[in-house]
Amino acid sequence: MAFNMDPKKCPMPTQDPNVRNKNFEEVALGYTEEMAVNEAKRCIHCKNKPCQTGCPVGIDIPEFIGHVAEGDFEAAYQVIARSSSLPAVCGRVCPQESQCEGKCTRGIKNEPVGIGRLERFVADWHRENVHTAPIVPAWNGHKVAIIGAGPAGLTAAGDLAKLGYKVTVYEALHVAGGVLMYGIPEFRLPKAIVQQEIDGLKKMGVDFECNMVIGKVLTIDELMDEYGYEAVFVGSGAGLPRFMGIPGESLKGVYSANEYLTRVNLMKAYQPGSRTPIMKSCAVAVVGGGNVAMDAARCAKRLGAEQVYIVYRRGMAELPARKEEVEHAEEEGIIFKTLTNPVEVLGDENGCVKGMTCVEMELGEPDASGRRRPIVKEGSEFVLNVDTMIMALGTSPNPLIRSTTPGLDADKHGCLITNGPDGLTSRPMVYAGGDAVTGAATVIQAMGAGKRAAKAIAALPLERIVLETDCPYMAPEPVRGTRCDSSLIRYVGEYIASVKGMDAEEVFRQTVENACQVYNLSV
Repeated sequence: MAFNMDPKKCPMPTQDPNVRNKNFEEVALGYTEEMAVNEAKRCIHCKNKPCQTGCPVGIDIPEFIGHVAEGDFEAAYQVIARSSSLPAVCGRVCPQESQCEGKCTRGIKNEPVGIGRLERFVADWHRENVHTAPIVPAWNGHKVAIIGAGPAGLTAAGDLAKLGYKVTVYEALHVAGGVLMYGIPEFRLPKAIVQQEIDGLKKMGVDFECNMVIGKVLTIDELMDEYGYEAVFVGSGAGLPRFMGIPGESLKGVYSANEYLTRVNLMKAYQPGSRTPIMKSCAVAVVGGGNVAMDAARCAKRLGAEQVYIVYRRGMAELPARKEEVEHAEEEGIIFKTLTNPVEVLGDENGCVKGMTCVEMELGEPDASGRRRPIVKEGSEFVLNVDTMIMALGTSPNPLIRSTTPGLDADKHGCLITNGPDGLTSRPMVYAGGDAVTGAATVIQAMGAGKRAAKAIAALPLERIVLETDCPYMAPEPVRGTRCDSSLIRYVGEYIASVKGMDAEEVFRQTVENACQVYNLSV
């Protein structure tokens, strides 16, 4: 196969900025088959696969890209699906530039391979061309409850379902999807795509119980003691918004980004005839510089605001949002007022926002985060005339679950404390991952946490029974004289090998050998 040594990625087709900033249709239009094949041929297939080490869910990136280069898109999809339950989502919203593409060898001197764009292409191709039902494994006799139907919970549910677990996902909102549904706008992540990923899990046998606020309707103790779940995974996210604590934050027209985006994305406030109200603004200030701030600002522009400002206390170089999102916002007419910080929200006689008092900032020495500390410029105070203010300053986990679960420890920020990557909390058999543990982070990081927790939960039978031989390895407890699922043994073997620093194939071989000997099994 001839490599494509073009130093730049194949450009992603997009809507014109002056068209897309007036609609909620997807901005990026996706690769054609020809574009995908050409971009895939830019991969030089490094032997050590550095890109794979940058993927939180461990997709074999060179393998799937190799299939794309050959035009075998379904084979590429099957490679991705081994590791990721949400490929169409990840291909759109993952920060590849700081993960897989950030490790790409081609990126050392040129642009990296467009891994995210290829993942999106493959997932979309599969969705449009393959309609076979998934193979549902037989129930293995174990039940697991998942709290939260966001990226972490969906990933854990999918991985456990593939291993034969009976999985029920409890979601507080009226639809599954978590932040994928309420937080990320339609123009970045169409909700029909999220729903199709969820429908795929349902076909795998995963049950979804919506409008179930765990901690109110049921507690974790009730799920385990009365409903018979052997393990619980908490992937409830971080939906509690933060505010600045400045005067005027209670005025009409001040939103948290969570509320604003939920009204727009989940409740479709942008559609004519929507029953969910949202302010029709003339001038909007979004305070913050992350991806959520970009999403809120771009939504406000699409809702008809004439001026939309990003107000951020550091400079453009320090913006934490993805470079692509910043560029799209600039193209769409968002105004960046960096090195600026609000100190008061101003109101009119009706209690509505009419502006905000700001101060100019300058950057001093680095603070504890490693970023240069913003310092107020003396005498720089000015008023920015706006009628809507959106706070996009981060979120923290809702305290409901930890406050209703005795013995479930959390840190000073309200994040659940775990024993490390496995996600085991201070409560036996209760695991957690995603934003509920880390605070607000990325979709793919949450998915990685869900995947690791699923492996740890699948390994629980190993902790209950040690094979009756000299072999130090343990295996899932089978029924004597029946067939044992080798895929489960391999899955768990890989987990044990990673924890103990052992060779996965050797663990698998000895585990299967001893399981057959002790339990008279065929594999």
